[in-house]
Amino acid sequence: MAANTKTSRKAARYAVPVAVAGVAAATVAMVPAFANAGGPDLPKVTAQQLIEKVAASDVQQLTGTAKLSTDLGLPTLASGLLGGGGVAGGSADPQDKVAQLANGTHTFRVAADGPDRQKLTFLDGKDEYTLVHNGTDVWGYDSKSNEAFHDKADGKGAGKDAGKGKEHPKTADRLAASPQQLAQDLLKQAGPTTDIAVGDTAQVAGRDAYQLVLKPKQSGSTVGSVRIAVDAKNGVPLRVQLLSSQGGKPIAEAGFTQVDFAKPGADAFSFTPPKGAKVTEGADKAAGKGGEHGKEFGPLESIPGLDALTGGADGKGGKGDVKVLGEGWATVARIDTGAGKSLSDIEKDKNAPKEAKQFLNSLGDKVTGKFGEGRIFSTRLVNALITDDGKVYVGAVTKDQLVKTADSAK
Repeated sequence: MAANTKTSRKAARYAVPVAVAGVAAATVAMVPAFANAGGPDLPKVTAQQLIEKVAASDVQQLTGTAKLSTDLGLPTLASGLLGGGGVAGGSADPQDKVAQLANGTHTFRVAADGPDRQKLTFLDGKDEYTLVHNGTDVWGYDSKSNEAFHDKADGKGAGKDAGKGKEHPKTADRLAASPQQLAQDLLKQAGPTTDIAVGDTAQVAGRDAYQLVLKPKQSGSTVGSVRIAVDAKNGVPLRVQLLSSQGGKPIAEAGFTQVDFAKPGADAFSFTPPKGAKVTEGADKAAGKGGEHGKEFGPLESIPGLDALTGGADGKGGKGDVKVLGEGWATVARIDTGAGKSLSDIEKDKNAPKEAKQFLNSLGDKVTGKFGEGRIFSTRLVNALITDDGKVYVGAVTKDQLVKTADSAK
């Protein structure tokens, strides 16, 4: 009985869901792995066997150094709005730090001891940002501003707004578990629109690894493939690479540069705010900003000038009406913003906010189709079409596919 209980806990905490393994069995290309000239010589495995190896992995402890590199090809304005890739700032709230990972290269130290204790320390420049999850406590600390953020991992730290407090530990868990969490998220989303095979072997952080390769079956995706390097001995994902369908360096890459699977020291997850540090509690943060963490369109509303493009931020006029078009890698979301002004109206309006016109100019070229007229905001991964009648089409698809989807939705 004890053995069954242990097995179920392992499955619940770390395994890829059985449903995913079932889908994989039906859709995976059962291609054996062959070592390339530069990779280690490893026994042949099939994609299904490699997925099962990831699912069966029960590694709970590790320490190491990891690197996250992101090259979305963001326009200058958008890149600036996302923080330019640095960790400098006046807030220790984990949510305020996540957006800064959307661009550039970041190095961090990682430590984990089971599902209740993780630590992540960003090492960008001379300043550090530390995120600690220890039992029921989540701490964030920014050395530059000497500010700390504290919340409860059970979501009770926000008093009446307890539900909102859960966002911070979720952030902590996901960051501390990367690239393992990234790999499991990707495998969960793999379905009949995905080909899964085993690619060349590799060495990551000095360890021999197989590579699981996910490729869209559909045309029109900006994603060429996703490569997950899996430790040949223990099944832990060591690196995740997101490659563009247009080639070039990875759109995003998260992986260990050094890793040790020994148990971290007993004091690795202890944290006490330094003397003189300003400490913000999760309850104070939620109450002070009117519970803004629950806003569905909070990130969009932070963009200067977008309020003028979407007809105000009061939620009137059908703003936020979302419809999903297509499936799999070609999925596009259509958002009806309920805009009160067209893009051409704003361009011609001498009294329109300067920020609105700057935002328009950052979007890119004008496009036309059966949907009407609009502009496309383009990155290497995500493209967004903002139409003249106040609709937004967004997805990890090419510009041509985005226009085609918008045309077919009319």
